[in-house]
Amino acid sequence: MVPPTLRQRRRAAATQEILDAAECHLTEHGPAALSLRAVARSLDMTVQALYHYFPSRDALVTVLITKAYDDLADAVQAAVDTPARDTALPRLVIAAEGYRRWAIAHPERFRLLYGTPLRDYAAPTDGPTTQATRRISSIFERELFAGFTAAQLAAAETPALSSVLQAYLEQLPHYGRGYLPPPATALLLSAWGHLHGLVVLEVFGHTSFLGDHQPEIFRMAMRNLLEDIHRRIPAG
Repeated sequence: MVPPTLRQRRRAAATQEILDAAECHLTEHGPAALSLRAVARSLDMTVQALYHYFPSRDALVTVLITKAYDDLADAVQAAVDTPARDTALPRLVIAAEGYRRWAIAHPERFRLLYGTPLRDYAAPTDGPTTQATRRISSIFERELFAGFTAAQLAAAETPALSSVLQAYLEQLPHYGRGYLPPPATALLLSAWGHLHGLVVLEVFGHTSFLGDHQPEIFRMAMRNLLEDIHRRIPAG
């Protein structure tokens, strides 16, 4: 590979410095206060100079969101790749706890991903933010259904799906195992809503009354969720 030129290295370093400053501003002031002017001011730059690296606020936000999703996916993957002290703990629970830990450690970045949408921002269609979310989806899909065949997943016990919903679930893309039968997709979406909902409640402070018991409650909920879903899938 041709090594980067001096100009390219300087541009990459400046771009990283801008991203670091934007993440710092995000942490201190929250997503709603993010602006190119504020980031430029923190770096003692003019907005016009910053435009050489990011032509708009949306361009900067897209990179920040993509990076946050990638960092979250890395944390979840690292959790399942790290040997667990409790060898009986299911990998899906380990993945969920990795997700929770990252969200708690980076609440403002998590809010950027899942909080109130930024005014006038629209993510690029099938762009880098979409690609980044697929990494997380693929990890949870893989760990939730590991060891089950397509036939077993197609026979999973769920409330009767309407023909309209079944047709919609049939055409949804999947990124972990490939094709998922509609019953399995319905179970995956339900599991995701449960897992993510508990994390959102904690990050936004709605379960603070539980104090130090929150990790135990979360683990119990994830174990129950996994057992319930696996009971719905017939044995091979």
